[in-house]
Amino acid sequence: MQKDKTIKWGILGCGKIAHKFAEDLLTIPNAKIEAVASRQLQKAQEFAQTYGANKYYGSYTELANDSEVDVVYIATPHVFHHENTLMCLTSKKAVLCEKPFAMNIDQVKEMIKTARENQVFLMEALWTYFLPHYQYVLEVIESKKLGAIKSLQADFGFATTLDPNGRIFNKNLGGGSLLDVGIYPLFAALSILGYPNKIEATAEIGKTGVDETCTVQLSYNNGVSASLFSAITQKTNTEAIIQFEKGTITINSRFHEPSSVTIYQNGKSKLHEFEVTTNGYSFEAIHVQEMLLQKRIESSIMNFDKSLQLITLLDTVRNKIGLKYD
Repeated sequence: MQKDKTIKWGILGCGKIAHKFAEDLLTIPNAKIEAVASRQLQKAQEFAQTYGANKYYGSYTELANDSEVDVVYIATPHVFHHENTLMCLTSKKAVLCEKPFAMNIDQVKEMIKTARENQVFLMEALWTYFLPHYQYVLEVIESKKLGAIKSLQADFGFATTLDPNGRIFNKNLGGGSLLDVGIYPLFAALSILGYPNKIEATAEIGKTGVDETCTVQLSYNNGVSASLFSAITQKTNTEAIIQFEKGTITINSRFHEPSSVTIYQNGKSKLHEFEVTTNGYSFEAIHVQEMLLQKRIESSIMNFDKSLQLITLLDTVRNKIGLKYD
């Protein structure tokens, strides 16, 4: 692809997160929303009109077969990620698929295998990894300015009304706190500390059979530990706090989205703010476009191995708390 080539995006699924992603695509140079698809044609039409898409479809297959589309952003519920991704990859479409990548490691392995077989780009949309404040924290950790890490605490909880048919509480749609928001504290632990040597987990399973809260404790052979928590029935600070030998970093509230960072050292604190003028999805989208221009099939940042580690950790935690999906 030429450096100034316009990348034509397809958006599969027209829910809340797709709207935020589409808003950000409009701010990116050389990005164009070519087509959108929803199972409800009118919803697709309204979405297309809102964001200036050239085409809209009432089926996902039609979008996957659109020869004008270069890359598809998949924003459907978790349980459909596997089949939607395979459909797009076998149609030679690059894919950015929302997290969690799929429901289990077997599905993720098949997605990666299919991307490799078709020589088509595939990435899990863990947007936090690409945000300026998060990249800054990783740079500070790498610099060793604060010494070695001693522990990590991270949480993500929100309170919502019980709706057995809504996605969050519906087991058939992959509901529960772990896959919806618990993935962010787990991702923080993996990206900051690596894969743990010991995993312990407990959960409160609600009336609909999904985890309403989930507590995870990770231990490492070097003595470092991570305490992680997620909830769909209670609001938490949604912070990530990293304790070092010589200080502390707090990734401030709603750490998974554009936020600020406070560094505590020698009895003083310093707030670091990062100017972000979009919802924050623009950073991962720009990265995807760069990867496509380089004709890569996996990301140089959120690569296949990292997605495999993440789904392995999610599967292990689910096994520990006795949460099974069909």
